[in-house]
Amino acid sequence: MGNRILIVDDAAFMRMMIKDILTKNGFEVVGEAQDGVQAVEKYNELNPDLVTMDITMPEKDGVTALKEILAADAQAKIIMCSAMGQQAMVIDAIQAGAKDFIVKPFQADRVIEAIQKALS
Repeated sequence: MGNRILIVDDAAFMRMMIKDILTKNGFEVVGEAQDGVQAVEKYNELNPDLVTMDITMPEKDGVTALKEILAADAQAKIIMCSAMGQQAMVIDAIQAGAKDFIVKPFQADRVIEAIQKALS
């Protein structure tokens, strides 16, 4: 498979959890970012096949970063990651062009399902 994925989350623990799920399922994690500013920079630098993007982050939130990445690359595939109770922001993100969303705490099968669907 070897799809290249960029993980964006302000919590190192969450990045580690997603990375673990992805690498065990044959995906290549090409980079990590801890806020929306880094997410946009890393996206432009690494050109990943897909991004997992946390919604609430310092500096720049995930929805803003999503819009900036899509403005630069309309073909970008981005899946939002949200905690419970962020439905309004998830709806904003989907309307702005996110392919899907996954809810924390992550369930491995749901993460893989969302990623495979977005990449197909």
